[in-house]
Amino acid sequence: MNSRSRFDVIGLLGPLRRYAMVLTRDETEAEDLVHDALVRAYERHHTFRSSGSLRTWLFSVLHNRFVDAQRRKTAEAARVRHMAGAIETIAPADQESSVRLQQVRQAFLNLPEEQRAALHLVAVEGLSYQDAAGALGIPLGTLMSRIGRARALLRSLEDGTSTISQQEGRAHPNLRIVGGSDG
Repeated sequence: MNSRSRFDVIGLLGPLRRYAMVLTRDETEAEDLVHDALVRAYERHHTFRSSGSLRTWLFSVLHNRFVDAQRRKTAEAARVRHMAGAIETIAPADQESSVRLQQVRQAFLNLPEEQRAALHLVAVEGLSYQDAAGALGIPLGTLMSRIGRARALLRSLEDGTSTISQQEGRAHPNLRIVGGSDG
């Protein structure tokens, strides 16, 4: 018997699926578990003893993958509970801070799309100017210009020289049309 026929698992798929279904009680999770177990078995095929039963070994791999997944779920649930407890101890922002945060958020969202995207990549995502320019497919100078204009617009809001309502609906708030006809 060569090693290829020794690891022919097609005939074992039915029993593996049934066992996975018993463990998970969900058809989709059972299919995922069987797939995960077969991938693990393939990766660890060198641990299979040639004198052993492939069926028993695969059931063992499947069971161990299920137990590992349950441990991960339990640990994740514990982390979520811990974080939920920590969040409950944090005092909510006062009304003034909440209003101010909403104003800043709205001002950011009202920026022209190209300025908003550039500022987000650099200020929020932490990309370098070079990486952000690459992500947007624009020259570095163009990115720096967009960020500068976005920051200036946000500063003008902060200084009170501009309001959110003045910016709404205007793609380029610092540009104005000169000349032309009104018709």
